[in-house]
Amino acid sequence: MNPRDRVIELFHRVAASVPAYGAFLRERDIDPARIKTFDDFVQLPLTSKDTYTRRYPLPELCRDGVIGDMISVSSGSTGTPSFWPRSVADEQVISERFEEVFRDAFGAAGRRTLAVVCFALGTWVGGLFTLACCRHLAARGYPITCVAPGSDRREILRVVPELAPHFDQVVLLGYPPFLKDVIDAGIAEGVPWADYSIKLVTAGEVFSEQWRTLVAERAGMTDPALDTASLYGTADAGVLGNETPLSIRIRRFLAERPEVAEELFGRQRLPTLLQYDPAVRFFEEHEGTLLFSGDNGVPLVRYHIADEGGLVPHDRMLGFLAGHGFRPASAEPRLPFAYVFGRSHFTVSYYGANVYPENISAGLEQPQVSSLVTGRFVLEVTEDAGHDRRLAVAVELAAGVRGSEETERLVGESILAQLLRLNSEFAAYVPPARRHPVVSLREKGDPEYFPPGGKHRYTRG
Repeated sequence: MNPRDRVIELFHRVAASVPAYGAFLRERDIDPARIKTFDDFVQLPLTSKDTYTRRYPLPELCRDGVIGDMISVSSGSTGTPSFWPRSVADEQVISERFEEVFRDAFGAAGRRTLAVVCFALGTWVGGLFTLACCRHLAARGYPITCVAPGSDRREILRVVPELAPHFDQVVLLGYPPFLKDVIDAGIAEGVPWADYSIKLVTAGEVFSEQWRTLVAERAGMTDPALDTASLYGTADAGVLGNETPLSIRIRRFLAERPEVAEELFGRQRLPTLLQYDPAVRFFEEHEGTLLFSGDNGVPLVRYHIADEGGLVPHDRMLGFLAGHGFRPASAEPRLPFAYVFGRSHFTVSYYGANVYPENISAGLEQPQVSSLVTGRFVLEVTEDAGHDRRLAVAVELAAGVRGSEETERLVGESILAQLLRLNSEFAAYVPPARRHPVVSLREKGDPEYFPPGGKHRYTRG
């Protein structure tokens, strides 16, 4: 069955078995029996958190109205949680993405592998979901042993040197800036990373190829295309796609040729470049953003996750690259590509936590600072010369107010307090030493950040 037929079959199954989706269709006078072709399918209304998952009770969002055996939580912009049930069967499907990385890039079928889960543990999706998927690989016969210190850097640096000598390779799984912090801290403590055949599996953030090269060198890796991989996933539906050695080699080629990247992606900024299985997660492009459909604990049809990006068929990608003189040594796997810039219009991702404009607004609205600022700001994640990331906030001063170190301190402390209060992901994922925002105060009407006229954009990608 081709992917288009599969997604139509998924639609009918979800319409018949998921109470919320049946109600969603009835409210819009849509008869599922009339959806017969792919052209019919693409006329279906989009679903989203606002139009779908937040409008119905949790059991009604699940297959047959029954909540699965595991629930993960993702934080909203005001700290209101969203709950995402799943079952072991859902995890087994998603673990195929982990298997592709461990088997094809890391050669884990024939190498004793220590998988170190460095994502935050608890109700958040990253840690326990990753641990479960790695254990599913072990159950399939891969010689993988898991340890889950979570986002406790001291514990990671305690257990890895003790365990690593018993294995052929060590895979660290976590958010990119946190793994860099771990590697840098280990170097300072004399950890011999190069002796451990380190591999990295990351998720949650777009990073530069310069960052990948730097971290690979510090960890003693020999080939970043075979020693690293980024996963693209959401709490809503698990892992949707993953980097492959092919996609990494393509991205590294494009990183040196921004004009070619711009021709392909429409901008010089490099997105994450992934491959995905359309039989499992079916992607569509919609006005420069991505939609997906897939079965999960909460089955989703034409779900709009608001990530900016697009799709490139496999053969079209290789033909485009050949036209620019690049022919990768291996064209496998023969899967389509998705490119993802992230949700730059709405949030920034920092250590895997979505930081929302509303979190920053709350900090600027506190009594101790509200009279000093206009409430306008620009939120972005910057990278310094050492390739360490920081959360940066440019804040517009009120008319007649002059900037000072004391004002910067007050604003920064107020923003941080509200981030920790309102955003549980921020508090769980971001190491304490990296939490304090870098505040820059700008005069009212600053032409770079706060030009007069037009709609203000509160984030920069």
